[in-house]
Amino acid sequence: MRQPYIAGNWKMYKTVPEAVSLAGALASALASERGTKVMIAPPFTALHAVRDALKGSRILLGAQNACAELEGAHTGEISLRMLRDAGVTVVILGHSERRHVYGESDTLVNRKVRCAVAEKFEVILCVGETLEERQSGVTEKVVETQMRAGLAAITEPELAQVTIAYEPVWAIGTGKNATPQDANAVHAFIRGLAGSMYNAAAARALTILYGGSVKPENIRDLMAMENVDGALVGGASLKAETFLPVVKYDR
Repeated sequence: MRQPYIAGNWKMYKTVPEAVSLAGALASALASERGTKVMIAPPFTALHAVRDALKGSRILLGAQNACAELEGAHTGEISLRMLRDAGVTVVILGHSERRHVYGESDTLVNRKVRCAVAEKFEVILCVGETLEERQSGVTEKVVETQMRAGLAAITEPELAQVTIAYEPVWAIGTGKNATPQDANAVHAFIRGLAGSMYNAAAARALTILYGGSVKPENIRDLMAMENVDGALVGGASLKAETFLPVVKYDR
């Protein structure tokens, strides 16, 4: 049975003191949490400090991006080995903002995924369509292209290190979100696609998160869907009072 997974993406928010305060509050409130896997991804500048704030906690430390190279002349980039040194074990790759704002291609996302898997990181690979693509009826085509490209050369054993996050781009930070039924339909497609790319057992084991204006008011309905295994949470992860109810959706 797949473990529920709630991941918080803090994006470009929080100074180091603010990040430490929030991480400490979450660690304290979730000290007895056992059923749900929880990860937070602060900005790079706060990783070392948040690592210390999470000591003794089951909350995983994640990063919001990583370079496809391990070292070299890559001004402004952060390598996976640097992230490991900061205590990171999970990395978010292919987020829609990286794809659509900063121009990351499917090829570059795949290079990052392959590098992260080789370095033994857990990966959250993001896929999803824009509003124009959804209105054009090509959601599945877009998701399939991103999935196949993002997982190219990833073997079945390596797939165990990968979580897929479906993020309809039109729902991120807009207050809009896909209905639970809409999300479940795309998640079911993703699971079926994983089955054709690998096998039925790998597809059943694959964790698929929904991302896009997830909040306390809609998490329970989303998690009631058969193929929704968790959430990649943006804005609601920036405050303990909104993130904790998402983590504790079944209370």
